[in-house]
Amino acid sequence: MTNTESVLKGKQILAVDDEEDILETIEDLLDDVMLDTARDYESASQKIRQNKYDLAILDIMGVNGLKLLEEAVSRGIPTVMLTAHAVNPDTLMESIRKGAISYLPKETLSELDELLEDLLGAHQKGRPAWKVLFEKLGEYFDDRFGPDWKEKDKEFWSEFSRTYQVGKGIQERLKHDEKIRGKGI
Repeated sequence: MTNTESVLKGKQILAVDDEEDILETIEDLLDDVMLDTARDYESASQKIRQNKYDLAILDIMGVNGLKLLEEAVSRGIPTVMLTAHAVNPDTLMESIRKGAISYLPKETLSELDELLEDLLGAHQKGRPAWKVLFEKLGEYFDDRFGPDWKEKDKEFWSEFSRTYQVGKGIQERLKHDEKIRGKGI
């Protein structure tokens, strides 16, 4: 096993949930980060406007999480949606459309540190965090939503897949373009 430093270590993270026990669990799991918390939309929105975060973890229900997602994305904050009651294909797609880097069911909370390590690591390297999510939790979504859940919105998922593949291809080409690399991009 390699001794690489955690991608999360020292990161400034905002966690928003209306349930105190969820915030306490997040705090216990993410002991290497500087964690800021909020339990309602108003205080979370204020923190998003006033502070710089490396990551936001937002509940959907009870705190107007999709609105907070828009605010976080507009400030350039990578955002992970964490939800229990809103685990369904529609809120998953809405999270993607609004710019979340991932969507985690609270049932996976015990694995949050490992999942965030992989997701934020991929995001920082310019790789699609969504691909990492579906590699890790694809079976969960298939079990929860049914094996053909993407068929209902086939056009959305086809475009989603194509966009990430095209984006990955462009990133790979740009990495090898001397004109671009010489500019530190």
